[in-house]
Amino acid sequence: MQILAVGDLHLGAAPSRLPDELTGRASDLGATGVWHRIVEQAITSEVDAVVLAGDVVEDEDDFFEAYRELSRGVERLTGAGIRVLGIVGNHDVRVLPRLADQIQGFELLGRGGQWQTAELAAGSERLTLHGWSFPQRQVTASPLQGHEFTPGPGPNLGLLHADRDQPASVYAPVSSAELDAAPLDGWMLGHIHKPDALSASHLNGYLGSATGLDPGESGPRGPWLLRVEGGAIRSLEQWLIAPLQWERLTVDLTALASTEEARERLIGAVNERDAAFTQRGLPPEAVALRITLAGRTALAGDVRRLLERENLDTIHAGQGNIHYFVEHLAYATEPELSIEVLAQRSDPAGLMAHRLQVLARPSEDPERRSLINRAREQMKPRIDRSWWQPLGTDGPDDAMIADWLHQAGTRALEQMLAQGAEEQ
Repeated sequence: MQILAVGDLHLGAAPSRLPDELTGRASDLGATGVWHRIVEQAITSEVDAVVLAGDVVEDEDDFFEAYRELSRGVERLTGAGIRVLGIVGNHDVRVLPRLADQIQGFELLGRGGQWQTAELAAGSERLTLHGWSFPQRQVTASPLQGHEFTPGPGPNLGLLHADRDQPASVYAPVSSAELDAAPLDGWMLGHIHKPDALSASHLNGYLGSATGLDPGESGPRGPWLLRVEGGAIRSLEQWLIAPLQWERLTVDLTALASTEEARERLIGAVNERDAAFTQRGLPPEAVALRITLAGRTALAGDVRRLLERENLDTIHAGQGNIHYFVEHLAYATEPELSIEVLAQRSDPAGLMAHRLQVLARPSEDPERRSLINRAREQMKPRIDRSWWQPLGTDGPDDAMIADWLHQAGTRALEQMLAQGAEEQ
């Protein structure tokens, strides 16, 4: 028996921070695109069931788009003899039950917050699913509280959308102890978008989002293929089929001989990732790169000017058809002289080096906190400008300010050292 387990799908949601040349493909690169890939691959691989772990739809406003895409997918899957089951998450508490009532073949488990079981069969193999759905958008009590599970045939797996080990959460808080104590063989969880390190011997955790929709969802994304044989879970494999991949890439510029060599190192690092992507059965269509240039070099300023002049919003470094673009380019280089040595000097460069040392201290350090608070006060007139208000934000947090200060301070220190070298 083969079961394809899908984490948070969020039909109707499109990825953010796409460059202009990809905005017309936002749907294909987002939730709709990965759903098409899931359906196609499930049929090709002849799985027996597709299981959706909640937040199938982004929100109620996406009803019509979700209906169109979900119904088409379910029709294709059921037409191929594949069952489709799912539960309601906190995002789709109103829309998914309505969709389930209108889409023939879609089996909704645990409607109204009442646990429900479903038995899956393929030949002599059996598997029992125990599912629970959100009855309203916020649930402050654990769905496991007071429930007694009755195991069914074959391996027994829980399907739950919940907030694990967050007792104050309003999104169905559950504890790891509760999950471990339940008389089930494992849990397939939705809600948190970062996937856990799941395996056949430890199938207890978050499936993660089906595809990353923003830079915070970097790394591998995709559904999980579960194989049952001889009445036991034999294997678990993540299908890395997300059409858009968010990647963090660090390029070391230590011992850099020229600015052109920096470009070559960057392209080389992208080519290494490209080789790994193209080895997949279904590589991504686009890869968003969050690049950090690091290491000790005296050429950091020259490298920065070179890369900004070349406008690396688009990089076509790969050998295949993957579209690469730079979502963010950060500089974390250091002077060839260590910060510790520079901080002992009494000139402006020494003072700047000392402040960079302060930024590297723990968040509770009084001197670091004072430095960040002073920076926040300097920024306040800009943060309070009227055009920022629709964003509904309280302004940058300490980590963001510290990052800005570090980049600005490093750049200023490089300029001071370069000026001093010229004067000598």
